Amino acid sequence: MTSILELRIDEPWLIATLCVASLGAVGLLLVRPRASRWLLRATVAMGTGAAIAVVFALFARKANLFGMPLPWQAIAWGTVGSAAVGLAIANVWGASWRRRLLALLSVPLFLLTTTLGINAYYGLGPTVGSFLHIQINRPISVPTGVDGTDGAIPLYRSWQPPADMPATGEQGTIEIPATRSGFAARTAGIYKPPAARTAHPPRLPLVIMMMGQPGDPDPQYIAKILDAQAQKNKGLAPYVLVVDQLGDPNRDPVCADSASYGNVETYVTRDVVDFARTLPVQQIPSQWTIVGYSNGGGCAFKYAAQHPDIWGNLLSVSGEIVPGSEHPESTIADVFGGSAAAFEAAKPTHILSARTVAYPDEWALFTAGQNDPAYIDQARHAAAAAATAGWNVDSYVVPGAGHVVDALEGGLAEGFARLYPRLGLSAP
Repeated sequence: MTSILELRIDEPWLIATLCVASLGAVGLLLVRPRASRWLLRATVAMGTGAAIAVVFALFARKANLFGMPLPWQAIAWGTVGSAAVGLAIANVWGASWRRRLLALLSVPLFLLTTTLGINAYYGLGPTVGSFLHIQINRPISVPTGVDGTDGAIPLYRSWQPPADMPATGEQGTIEIPATRSGFAARTAGIYKPPAARTAHPPRLPLVIMMMGQPGDPDPQYIAKILDAQAQKNKGLAPYVLVVDQLGDPNRDPVCADSASYGNVETYVTRDVVDFARTLPVQQIPSQWTIVGYSNGGGCAFKYAAQHPDIWGNLLSVSGEIVPGSEHPESTIADVFGGSAAAFEAAKPTHILSARTVAYPDEWALFTAGQNDPAYIDQARHAAAAAATAGWNVDSYVVPGAGHVVDALEGGLAEGFARLYPRLGLSAP
């Protein structure tokens, strides 16, 4: 079962093969006797299928079904796929049994091609398991205990890697007890950097990360970026815990404790933090970073604003400026007991402007993709609010990216390129 879940479904050769097979099926379905009369009916059927896809995309935009407009690439895949399905349906009537059989077999082919094409564009469900939001349990051993003190000398100067240090870090899963919160979180992901895989590892910085919604606590994206940085910097990288702020990929607790969704805020800010302090990581806020992508970015912004005593650094990648802002009415009703004032008080920008929290040395970067204008605006607005509160903050636009894997990897790469000197992992 595990091997099936690990199968890649985003490989270019697979998508190309499905496209060729679909085009072949379309060609066979188009060829019929009485061509002029049939081609008119086929054109109407394909046009109807395409129109349905376009109408759905417009409805999704107006109703904000996905928290953001569908990108044109997804609309294009959906339109072409729906047109092909329309053609197949038109072949069911008034045709031989062979043609009806071909039409019926073509429908799942067209749907599979469309689904995997859209999925490959988004890039966030590369395997069968990740596409279905099924986690594969891969526990890895992590030493506990924090003997020693935080080094006064930056690690890029004091650390000398042994000759047998692995070239890359290790990814796996780890259970984080929900002792205080009782929150039903999914198993956390963990990234253990190359320097931590040696016989006498240094105490390293720590990152706590949250992914988007729907999404999974999967460390592969940040591991890819940190492995690249570690290769340039003596194997040095932060430990990473990728934690679940959802409980279920189809729910959005908007980063807050509630009777409806459980105590997610207590889970991240207490349970996860308590667990992280047992790891061989440095213990001062300037060495702790909270990172979030999309939905997770909104949570990261909120928690950083509330807890500069825990996290001295924030990296929000295509993050929401206000958790729950895409569905405010249900958020107020389900999470905040119908109190609009409580919803307002939980907004990160409100926490910053309230001036009830001191920020002695808070660093932040807000990123968004170049082709994601709504999130560019949110990133710049968030950066401005943080700057007013005294943070060392900037925003960054990822060239050519949207709101998918290109924005995620581009934002992480830029963020850690800037963070490495602050964390003492590279020279200033």
